[in-house]
Amino acid sequence: MKEYLKLRRWTRARLSYFYLGLFFMLLSTLFNGISLTAICPLIDRVFSEKEIILQKDLPPFLLTKGERLVKLLNSLPPLLILKWLLVIIILLLLLKGLSSFCQVYFMRHFGQRTVADLRNRLYGHLQVLSLDFFHKGRLGELMARITYDVGLLEIAISEAIPSLIFKFLTVILYLFILFFISWKLALLSLFVLPMLGFPILRIGKHLRKIALLLQEKMADLTTILQEKIGSIQIVKAFTGEEREKAVFSQENERFFRLMIKQIKRIALLPPLTELVGVSGGAVIIYLGGKEVLAGRLSTGIFLLFLVALFSMISPVKGMATANARIQAGGSALPRIFKILQERYEVVEKEGARELFRQLKEIEFSHLFFRYQKKDILEDINLKIKAGETLGIVGGSGVGKTTLINLLLRFYDPTKGAILIDGEDIKNFKIRSLREKIGLVTQEPILFNDTIRNNIAYGKPEATENEIKEAAKIANIHTFIETLEKGYETIIGERGAKLSGGEKQRIAIARAILKDPPILILDEATSNLDSASEKLVQEALSRVMEKRTSFVIAHRLSTIRNADLIIVLEEGRIVEKGTHQELLNQKGPYYHFSRLQGED
Repeated sequence: MKEYLKLRRWTRARLSYFYLGLFFMLLSTLFNGISLTAICPLIDRVFSEKEIILQKDLPPFLLTKGERLVKLLNSLPPLLILKWLLVIIILLLLLKGLSSFCQVYFMRHFGQRTVADLRNRLYGHLQVLSLDFFHKGRLGELMARITYDVGLLEIAISEAIPSLIFKFLTVILYLFILFFISWKLALLSLFVLPMLGFPILRIGKHLRKIALLLQEKMADLTTILQEKIGSIQIVKAFTGEEREKAVFSQENERFFRLMIKQIKRIALLPPLTELVGVSGGAVIIYLGGKEVLAGRLSTGIFLLFLVALFSMISPVKGMATANARIQAGGSALPRIFKILQERYEVVEKEGARELFRQLKEIEFSHLFFRYQKKDILEDINLKIKAGETLGIVGGSGVGKTTLINLLLRFYDPTKGAILIDGEDIKNFKIRSLREKIGLVTQEPILFNDTIRNNIAYGKPEATENEIKEAAKIANIHTFIETLEKGYETIIGERGAKLSGGEKQRIAIARAILKDPPILILDEATSNLDSASEKLVQEALSRVMEKRTSFVIAHRLSTIRNADLIIVLEEGRIVEKGTHQELLNQKGPYYHFSRLQGED
């Protein structure tokens, strides 16, 4: 339960529901106990017309009250007792039903609200973590944390913990009844409880270990699903279907075997506890029966003792099952907390200010960046004036994308700074900085939503006319109008229903609608055919007008007219100049140009 106590910081605002649920639990337990005691007058006074006999070895304060009640019941006519008992039992059942409803509602409300808040916090925390966290972890594992682990926790908090509390209160009530009737027989009954508790604790420990392994295996399965289904085209192209089926089947079989282990242990608890309970009960029936035969205890009182004793078996079994679910949920908590305790690599400076729209100059000053003990960028020095275009050229892995990621503050430099109008971008609010930057990536990232919502993602409040105008500039409006549902067309996951050029132009329209003063194009035309590239290039030319643009170029034709072009090699700038100046130098840029057949 230590892990669950760590949830207190997030449940304080919801505790009123928990306390209300606990109150109605107590009432429901109390009404259940009172209705149970009706057995005594029914058996002794109504059905056999004998006197109720209570043992004399009770504490004085209980004995006095008990004798008064017994004396009153023994003096009343059996028919009158029967009439009143029926009325009282019906009333108690109504009150018990109402209390039971309220306890379930308030406890479940507390549990569901707590889990919903935790799920929101977990997802929200993932949104603000730096890219470094996602590059280090597996997407499938993160999905398993939010779905499977939180699902286990949901069952534990919403169902298992309330069940455990209610069963515990019920056991306490039955124990009180047992001690009230005969403390000697009750003490004997208590010897049975440790015998019941041992298998619960023992099996519970194994269940926790199995639950941890199940969570790991579920993360493995989720990762396989996410990777392979997302790459189904490659799997089919390389005829890997049977191999992938075998890999998934193997992992699924391991998950199945662990689940069967868990099921066997959970299934073993009820019959094991029942066997121990009934064995102990047989001894108690023998000893109590001798008291009844000797006239020291009435039949109704002893029957109440037996009913209370055997009624304890069900809640004790319920406690065992609830404990198993709590153990499973508890094993998920450390993994959830591990994500929540992840620190932001990029932290907003205290007192950070808004970045105003007017920009005059962007400067990279003695910029260094090191990632996982590897130098990615070294001593980058650049100045780009507002409205200029910077072309960035280089082979794979030389730091081109890292450079723009630093401008977006997806990461922070190891040394040096990026300055806007002479001020470090760390002095500006991260949201404010990113609002001034439009991004179009090599692989356009779209959502399984309407075309309208995809274009308006950076500006949800945009009007229909603004969206259409952005689409026209991006050369995609005419295509959208040919679709049956137009701008309300659902494009599928990652834009699966569109071609590469169509996806890219929607991504450009999204950047246009945002209307940022800074534009980043990360190899935005490298994956397109000639016809699509022409349309996209025309759109980009319009977008780049009067904007400060950073263009990572795969095809040098896209940066021929750039104001400045830099060539990166091993994280350093090895060449700098205009297109013609770099050709004249006959260095790396010239060789890139020759390879692509450019003049």
